[in-house]
Amino acid sequence: MRILLVDDERRLADLLKDGLTSEGFAVDLAHDGREGLWMATEQSYDVIVLDVMLPSLHGYGVCARLREAGNWTPILMLTAKDGEYDEAEALDTGADDYLTKPFSYVVLLARLRALVRRGVRERPAVLSVGDLRVDPAGLKCSRGDVQIALTPKEFAILHCLARRAGEVVPKSELLARAWDFAYDGDSNVVEVYISALRRKIDKPFGRTTLSTVRGAGYRLEA
Repeated sequence: MRILLVDDERRLADLLKDGLTSEGFAVDLAHDGREGLWMATEQSYDVIVLDVMLPSLHGYGVCARLREAGNWTPILMLTAKDGEYDEAEALDTGADDYLTKPFSYVVLLARLRALVRRGVRERPAVLSVGDLRVDPAGLKCSRGDVQIALTPKEFAILHCLARRAGEVVPKSELLARAWDFAYDGDSNVVEVYISALRRKIDKPFGRTTLSTVRGAGYRLEA
């Protein structure tokens, strides 16, 4: 299995490389963010071990650019920071796992094996339907370069439709996704939010991407 290790602490990187090599991994080293990004795009790896605090381009930036480019190689983030917001930022950026320094080598090895078993799966951080972009992690929506402000319920409905872009999504599924299971109000509330979404994501841009399929549900398409 081939690993890219991106860490500017050269002594630690060399120790990790020696240990992982003895375990049967092939390890390539990079010591700054831009070098790591270039190597990750030029070569194929089974796992990327990525430090957060890097010269030239930090680990969050490397991870985000790889995901934006459609590179879904599993990423394990390493950082000296210890806090729930740092961990959340790593995962929201597109990392698959997170380990705080100092860490147990045994735990690192176990997590790498788990990522290798999981393999590469497409998990786009941002959903695109034509020039409409829906960012579930950042709770953001935009059409081209224009940011669109949505309420939480509007975003939940749009997210569900964007995940099933081109397909007809029944009203019942939108209710289940955007409201809790105990909701027993009027199901026509979905139509109210669909109308609001059209006024925000379509009408100002002269588009008709969100359509009603009579008797079946709603469809979002480019």
